[in-house]
Amino acid sequence: MGIIVLVLIWEMAVWIVAGSDQNLVMFGLVLVIVALVVHILNDWRSGVLLFLVWVLFEDLARKYLGNSMLVYFAKDFLVTVAYFSFYFAKRRREVDFFKAPFLVPLGIFFALAFIQVFNPFSPNVLYGLLGLKLYFYYVPLMFLGYAMLRRPEDLDLLLKVSLISGIVVAGLGIAQSVLGVSFLTPEDTPEEIYGLSHLTRYSPLTHEAVFAPSSVFVSAGRFSFYLIMLWIFAMGAQGYFLLSRKPGAKYGFWGIGVVTVAVMITGTRTPFVFVIGSAFVMTSAFLWGAPWRWGQGQRLVKALRRGFLVGGFGLILMVEIFPTIIGANWSFFTQTLSVSGEGSELVGRGWNYPTQNLMQALSEGDVLTGHGTGMSSLGMQYVDRLLNQSLPQYGVESGYGALIVEMGIFGPILWLIWVSVLLWQGWKVVRNLRETVYFPLGFAIWWYAVVALVLLMYLTLGTYQNYVNNAYLWLMIGVLYRLPKLAQMPQPVPIPKHLRGAPRWRLALIGK
Repeated sequence: MGIIVLVLIWEMAVWIVAGSDQNLVMFGLVLVIVALVVHILNDWRSGVLLFLVWVLFEDLARKYLGNSMLVYFAKDFLVTVAYFSFYFAKRRREVDFFKAPFLVPLGIFFALAFIQVFNPFSPNVLYGLLGLKLYFYYVPLMFLGYAMLRRPEDLDLLLKVSLISGIVVAGLGIAQSVLGVSFLTPEDTPEEIYGLSHLTRYSPLTHEAVFAPSSVFVSAGRFSFYLIMLWIFAMGAQGYFLLSRKPGAKYGFWGIGVVTVAVMITGTRTPFVFVIGSAFVMTSAFLWGAPWRWGQGQRLVKALRRGFLVGGFGLILMVEIFPTIIGANWSFFTQTLSVSGEGSELVGRGWNYPTQNLMQALSEGDVLTGHGTGMSSLGMQYVDRLLNQSLPQYGVESGYGALIVEMGIFGPILWLIWVSVLLWQGWKVVRNLRETVYFPLGFAIWWYAVVALVLLMYLTLGTYQNYVNNAYLWLMIGVLYRLPKLAQMPQPVPIPKHLRGAPRWRLALIGK
């Protein structure tokens, strides 16, 4: 051990003298990964939380380490360790196992994707293996999400970690929109990710420049899609914390406020549209499922009102301090999303472009057989660089069109089948959670599944294949199916403020 320590000290001294910052950072990350592995093997539940934090901030290390593939695959290594640790705990009968009601149709879709790995039209099997990883590697997280919630306190911890991490990421994105791209993004960014993090759009009529921040991620698109998910979960978590009268409600308020501002400065229309749409849908659902019978419906209405007020206050504060930034984004949104106008792209991007992509996928040829799994997926450029060959030009932007390109016409059909079963069974769970404190969170998870697996698939496959959204989606699906178990446990009944000092006999008489 002494010799090993001396060797490490010698190597670190050489790196410091040579000014090799990347080697020092990489060495520190390796130590962190080793510590995380040991911790996950001892406690896979807290290991899942650490994995979620790592997934969010991994891209920041990649940007400063030359897009290192070692860092990119570190998260997959960590989640694999979590899978094995969970498996050993299951063998010891220490966890409850989730029997997913949609596992059969999902398995049939997996069988098709696996067969398509060996499609003769695919230039190399590595493209297929890449596609399988993007589609299915984080699916087992639903079993971990289901089993990690033994009591309500476990759910509280999961939500607090997710919200606090999300507030930090969204806040850094807001700071980057003010300070410029050089904040959190080095000037020597590798060529393959340079364009993703240095993206500027222009409003069509006023020609104002709108910078699209990437925050801690390598691409502005990943940041914008993450904000959609974060806003929906923050809304659901806020409703849950307030109904159960737990102190975590402040994180939901902060999350809604910060994420609302972040959505306004993304320079991207998709999160703007989906957050507004989600606000209407979730407000209606919360009023429908509120626990009116035990006098908490009014409290949920207040929670909704306060949440929107916090978001509005955040926007007003941003307008007062940095009016130019908000003004340029607002001009871009209003000019490109107007119902009718010279610069409107509402019909073009909302209908014409996705439809053209779908028609292009149908006209690519080989509609029955497809071109193989992974041939229209994210990350193809890395396989192309590894194989030193030109990138196959089969891809389309439409999510359903991409499934046709990869797996033929049976791809989107089987996709819609297993997604329909998942959503139908999930809706049964949500309906059973009505008039409980868990309904807002359950509906938020179900609604995000609709957004990610159905609505955003109309636009792009990248949202589902994006590892941040994918990991959270499958983990939260397991949480959704676990909520009824938590609801069956003895629930503390909150007492209104004006009755908290009343004697017990009086509370019993009035049914409290």
